[in-house]
Amino acid sequence: MQFDTPATTNPIDRMKVVGRAHDRIDGPLKTTGRAPYAYEHQGIANQAYGYIVGAAVAKGTIRSINLDAANAAPGVLTIVTAQNAGKLGKGQMNTVKLLAGPQVDHYHQAVALVVAETFEQARAAAALVRVDYARAPGQYDLDEALKGAPLAEGDGGVARVGSFDSAFAAAPVKIDAEYTTPDHSHAMMEPFASIAAWQGDELTVWTSNQMIDWGRGDLAKTLGIPKDKVTVMSPYVGGGFGGKLFLRADAVLAALGAKAAKRPVKLAMQRPMMVNNATHRPATRQRIRIGARPDGTITAIAHESGSGDQPNGGPEAAINQTKLLYAGANRLTAMRLAVLNLPEGNAMRAPGEAPGMMALEIAMDELAEKLRIDPIALRVKNDTQVDPAKPERRFSQRQLVRCLEEGAQRFGWSRRSATPGQVRDGKWLVGMGVASAFRNHMNMTSGARVRLGRDGVVTVETDMTDIGTGSYTIIAQTAGEMMGVPAEAVVVRLGSSAFPVSAGSGGQWGAANATAGVYAACVQLREQVAQRLGIDPATADFTDGKVSGGGRSADLRAAAAGGDLIAEDKIEFDKLDKTYQMATFGAHFVEVGVDAYTGTTRIRRMLAVCAAGRIINPKSARSQVIGAMTMGAGSALMEELAVDKRFGMFVNHDLASYEVPVHADIPHQEVVFLDEADDKANPMKAKGVGELGMCGVAGAVANAVYNATGVRVRDYPLTLEKHLERLPAVV
Repeated sequence: MQFDTPATTNPIDRMKVVGRAHDRIDGPLKTTGRAPYAYEHQGIANQAYGYIVGAAVAKGTIRSINLDAANAAPGVLTIVTAQNAGKLGKGQMNTVKLLAGPQVDHYHQAVALVVAETFEQARAAAALVRVDYARAPGQYDLDEALKGAPLAEGDGGVARVGSFDSAFAAAPVKIDAEYTTPDHSHAMMEPFASIAAWQGDELTVWTSNQMIDWGRGDLAKTLGIPKDKVTVMSPYVGGGFGGKLFLRADAVLAALGAKAAKRPVKLAMQRPMMVNNATHRPATRQRIRIGARPDGTITAIAHESGSGDQPNGGPEAAINQTKLLYAGANRLTAMRLAVLNLPEGNAMRAPGEAPGMMALEIAMDELAEKLRIDPIALRVKNDTQVDPAKPERRFSQRQLVRCLEEGAQRFGWSRRSATPGQVRDGKWLVGMGVASAFRNHMNMTSGARVRLGRDGVVTVETDMTDIGTGSYTIIAQTAGEMMGVPAEAVVVRLGSSAFPVSAGSGGQWGAANATAGVYAACVQLREQVAQRLGIDPATADFTDGKVSGGGRSADLRAAAAGGDLIAEDKIEFDKLDKTYQMATFGAHFVEVGVDAYTGTTRIRRMLAVCAAGRIINPKSARSQVIGAMTMGAGSALMEELAVDKRFGMFVNHDLASYEVPVHADIPHQEVVFLDEADDKANPMKAKGVGELGMCGVAGAVANAVYNATGVRVRDYPLTLEKHLERLPAVV
């Protein structure tokens, strides 16, 4: 199905199943332990266990590896290194090779896999592997590396609209400030884990991956085998946040270990290795300059950001939202990319916008203070319904102002003190903060196969993944709405490369595109059903398990009496996302208390108001947003990968020392979805919310802390030592 004109009235608009709050249909399986995650897949006989040995240096070469003691250890079957693994390639979406040798690119890059009869034997033998390295000097300090670093390539380098320099110089009111964000870890619950089994020259891998087709292609490329010889299975994923978008070392090493041992191999990457072995969100250094008239009209805005990555890596695009969020005739955005020898940086929930809005939304509050204008009023004043760089390109839908104004009313914004540091509750300094939320909507081709069985059950098959986001449920709702049956009458099968290729889970594109692909397949199935029942497909109505039209009515299951009906299609996009700028919007409100004695910050309440097209399942969408809000609070107040600049590694590489929020840190959250349907996005008229819910949260927290204390901190996370000595005097 080609989607190239705005959607008109269609079966989804009935919203008998779609748009209703549904419990997660995979919930009972997960809460009872019956959902098989990658490491738990059953039915594979004679499994051996793998254990990864990671590089002990951050940059250099392997002089030699002594495996004698490890090979002689009890239970050891084989040990795989780059020396005996055969010729290996590099996945298209991997920045560095996943098995080091002889070159080492970063700390804890895999250098060997020990395969043994039991996990304990593999772990014990791995400790006996002796690697001799020739350490080479590396660059691990972002600030130093950015000195003289080149502009990023492509349109991310420098983009200008109008004349920023002259407009900024002439602006009556201006700010010029620098902000920093640290490296962040995905820290998902399920580790990188895989089971690999060969049958002749055909490989099957049960793994934890967000994008089945990407992973399958890069696994085949890495191993140097045809893609059609690889099957990837990932029906349940225990969290990813972008860390499982791409092929990781566990899948490659499990496949190599299984080939060498001539039996299936399972392995789970040990938790202390995950942070340095895999990708992370890169740290940024950002400079924002904004010039405005006394009435708050922005006349000049510039956002420059620098980040680092491995050679041939990419920048953290922290300037993305600044291109589109606020009006302003004269604009400048630029990114610099330094070479760092730390583990590779890549996508983490809301890449670009999350760290970019951590800076931009503080800058907007700083400007509002200089102007003596309410922060919400400033944002409303500079709303735009068109792309500032291309005024002829309108937003398909944009309700940012309504999000801000409705949120202000619900949150009690009028009670906020305009003068920081004035509101006290016992020992607590209390403040409120606000930030806009923005995340682009992306259209991606997505396919599905649907089947109507003789029993009337509708089965959907697509390689879409569920990373804890509720994909099973919204796909069941979509098929149920299209075929006129409840979601409970739909069986959803996900996460297999044997199924049609979907959009996959990532970038907030999964829900809208995957359900649109199911919609397209169901359109084809509806036509088959109607024709089989002798009803005109153009007028057929599918409701309550019956198909009606032209004065006739029949049970849906009757259409499959002679055998299953199967339809397959995909949604494809052409020009609408070029004609219109498509994005999601929101507003985040936060109230904090800061202990006047210790400087400790506690979040008291949070509100998110979101405008993101049709919400397919309000219950799971709310869960997505409150999870994102929690993640944003963590990035504001505690999350930071500490870099050892001597040895080139993240030292807090476990969940004991990499701090994330717990229940006690987040006492009250409220989420509001505006009623809207974007007919230019897709036939579902839906967009995404999972990343929007994080964009701006940290800025709202930072602004609330400033409102509480009168102390402005521009370096995340906002830990107490950064403002303790400057807090108002205790009286």
